[in-house]
Amino acid sequence: MSEKTDFKTKALGSISTLGPIGRRLPAPGTWGSVAGVVFYWFAFQGINTPETWLQFAIWAALLAAVAVPVCEAGEKFLGKTDPGEVNFDEFAVMPICYAGLGEIMAQSANTLYWLTAGFALFRLFDIFKPFGIKKLQNLKGGWGVVADDFAAAVLTCICLWIGHLIIAASATA
Repeated sequence: MSEKTDFKTKALGSISTLGPIGRRLPAPGTWGSVAGVVFYWFAFQGINTPETWLQFAIWAALLAAVAVPVCEAGEKFLGKTDPGEVNFDEFAVMPICYAGLGEIMAQSANTLYWLTAGFALFRLFDIFKPFGIKKLQNLKGGWGVVADDFAAAVLTCICLWIGHLIIAASATA
């Protein structure tokens, strides 16, 4: 490995674990998800509305796409396939959990509940990998690391939207 490649792998490997979060804390996927929720709250607040849905979608997709080479570098850096220490995948897909819900959460007195529900559902789906999500881990390299988390985030978003529709329907009844 050349010095330049070695530095790149080390740098991306460190990013893939969110620095010490993935290497030193227990349950690194959970902590990566927490970091992702906090990042979502600060970085995506103004762009997760019906008027800015395209901007949100582009940024969320770019973040998820960047996670693929970062997580693949993390595998090389740690010398393991889909290691638990690599938690950039959880971090990167968390905004997808809340797609389209920004305005709903902002108008709600219970924003923290929405964030917590998204976090809890995502962790549940990421850990248990229902509905064929587990098969996505068979994809090669960083794709396999990120794809299952992406699917868990989409499933989380669907559940949050169903919850919103039930709450809205019961409020008008």
